[in-house]
Amino acid sequence: MTAPGASEASEAVPEVTERRLHPVTPLRRAWAPVAVLIGWAVHDPDGAQRHLARLTTTTLLIGLAVLVPAAALYGFCSWWFTHFAVTESELRIRTGLVFRRTAHIRLERIQAIDITQPLLARVAGVSKLKLDVIGTDKKDELAFLGADEARTLRAELLARAAGFAPETAHEVGEAPSRQLLRVPPRVLALSLVLTGATWMSLAAALVVPPVLWLLTHSLWTVLAVALPLLGAAGASSVGRFVAEYDWTVGESPDGLRIDHGLLDRAHETVPPGRVQTVRLVEPLLWRRRGWVRVELDVAGSSNSVLVPVAPREIAEDVVARVLPGVSVPEAAALSPAPRRARWCVPLWWRGYGLAVTDAVFAARSGLLRRSLALVPHAKVQSVRMTQGPWERARGVADVCVDTGANKTVRARLRDAAEARELLAAQAERSRTGRRDARPDRWMA
Repeated sequence: MTAPGASEASEAVPEVTERRLHPVTPLRRAWAPVAVLIGWAVHDPDGAQRHLARLTTTTLLIGLAVLVPAAALYGFCSWWFTHFAVTESELRIRTGLVFRRTAHIRLERIQAIDITQPLLARVAGVSKLKLDVIGTDKKDELAFLGADEARTLRAELLARAAGFAPETAHEVGEAPSRQLLRVPPRVLALSLVLTGATWMSLAAALVVPPVLWLLTHSLWTVLAVALPLLGAAGASSVGRFVAEYDWTVGESPDGLRIDHGLLDRAHETVPPGRVQTVRLVEPLLWRRRGWVRVELDVAGSSNSVLVPVAPREIAEDVVARVLPGVSVPEAAALSPAPRRARWCVPLWWRGYGLAVTDAVFAARSGLLRRSLALVPHAKVQSVRMTQGPWERARGVADVCVDTGANKTVRARLRDAAEARELLAAQAERSRTGRRDARPDRWMA
């Protein structure tokens, strides 16, 4: 016997429509068995060479005839048994044939949704959707979707996260964006040339291998050291140029949008209200040109660069967008460390400075590579004073503020009496800042 109104209640529950990923996805997932074999060969090259030497041509052909269809079948099955659906309150991702896994991602916990397009994905016209979710270290992703479908789904998820009704979320569409800056390739290349890390890694890659050869006369030793050094040199120069090429920052109601990449294109979003720390970095050779690099600490997100290089005035304008109401303190406004701090950190003590405004805790460090960290008072989770035996003897102490991104900003070598006063004052500023802070909402 059916209770009165039961049928009407069941009809009121909206039907959830599950969707599959783009049909090109099996080609990407079919590489997994091949990658396992390659990983084994790299891990044990001698064993792999011995096994290959024992195989005949017929055996190799039979192995390929088995491996290729098996890889294709694996790719097809992993695609066929992967579904996703958007409900009123969550994004649901269901995967697995033998071992089933269902991820329930609450829409209100989504912090950022990034769209990336590796080179081959750009050729195929597909995109990868990556989601930053509060409380998770690893990004959930949907790979791959059609390029237009990825943008549409991203807009719908952001609209749902902002509180729009499910029936109107489709109509919201992607929020309009206004370009704030674009880094010209020539400026980016010159900034990398003027970065000390580029020359240091390149010098190490050129000097260390010949010295090792003269000392050991072992080719394997030289290769084991030279290859990582060459990789580090390439990552600090060519790798950064390729990753940060055509860097564009735009402003929209759902946050600051960042597009970049020469081979792999990325479309990222800096979540509104989730930025914990902003750092303005000035390498020594950039200062004559007035250039700075802007880096971020974002709670629950891996986005760490806001501007790779830009004139200071433009960079400060972008910082004002990501931290509303915050102005970057001038160099003259930063209080230096007391002169007796030179006994704790010779020479480098001159790079330390501190300024506390109504909006931020600003600490400077570094002499050759100067860095100014800005922490809004509302983002300070805890504040503490540390003092080693040598610092106690010289009457100085460090004041540390911890943020929601599990990072610490340290004001080094302050006068001990000043540090104690700052400790109490900062605790009060953080309490009132959190009380008066606006809620962290999309499109707020």
